[in-house]
Amino acid sequence: MDVKIIDVNFFAPHVIASYLIETSEGPIIIETGPDSTFNNLEKGLAEHGYKVSDIQNVFVTHIHLDHSGVAWRFAREGASVYVHPRGAPHLVAPERLMASAAMIYGDQMDELWGTVEGIDEGKVIAVEDGQVIKIGDTEITVHESIGHANHHNAYQIEDSLFTGDVAGCRIDNGPTLPPTPPPDIHVERWHASIEKIKKINPKELYLTHFGKFTNVNEHLDDLMTHLDEWSEWMGQRARDGKTEEEIIPDFLIFYKTYFDEPGVGEDIFNKYESADPHWMNVGGLLRYWNKYQLAEK
Repeated sequence: MDVKIIDVNFFAPHVIASYLIETSEGPIIIETGPDSTFNNLEKGLAEHGYKVSDIQNVFVTHIHLDHSGVAWRFAREGASVYVHPRGAPHLVAPERLMASAAMIYGDQMDELWGTVEGIDEGKVIAVEDGQVIKIGDTEITVHESIGHANHHNAYQIEDSLFTGDVAGCRIDNGPTLPPTPPPDIHVERWHASIEKIKKINPKELYLTHFGKFTNVNEHLDDLMTHLDEWSEWMGQRARDGKTEEEIIPDFLIFYKTYFDEPGVGEDIFNKYESADPHWMNVGGLLRYWNKYQLAEK
């Protein structure tokens, strides 16, 4: 299998990847990036000899706008869009998704995400855990992988796994970090998904943020370690009753310690900030602690 990485250049190179895979029934893509980078994705497809209308099958790992935001443009050209069942209704009617995003991003919505339109219900294909989709000579196996989001799938083709956010962010020489935005973070479910990936035993991971990695177990172990470190750090402050606004400055100091490695400069830190802004991680983890840990005490 020949996987072509299309860098949609979300404010910088190596922040968001879309993956192009050729099959005997035409090309598919996994992850679209946001609508704001549609022109870059279109140019990337053209470099490989394809138009948007040539893509008749689109797979998104989840409905966060940096992963699925431009799927509607492909559907408008006739493509089927494959997504987790809990995400499917929000691709058909994205109003709640956009309202939720607007609460976080405010007047940055257009610059960050562009336009999002609903997709015809007949073009949205909800796919279940373990389901195998055959497109020509290519089989795509669906692996539900929640924890980052409660509507998250990873997609396996041969020995390659396209992981969305369940395998974290790892950009250039940077660390393997868990993106933890609101509202669905659940640490124990994420642990279970990481263990599930280990059992699948892929030879290579394709991260949306960003690229191909072959040291799979080391990568996943690092991710799990860092997820636990972040959760423990946040738990101490949640128990003290601190607010999100109070925590964000301290989290930035803590977060930056992960970039204190040779060869990891400010440019790489800034790419992580585009892929997964530090302040968003606070909201997701604090909500997890208040909803699932402290509420149970």
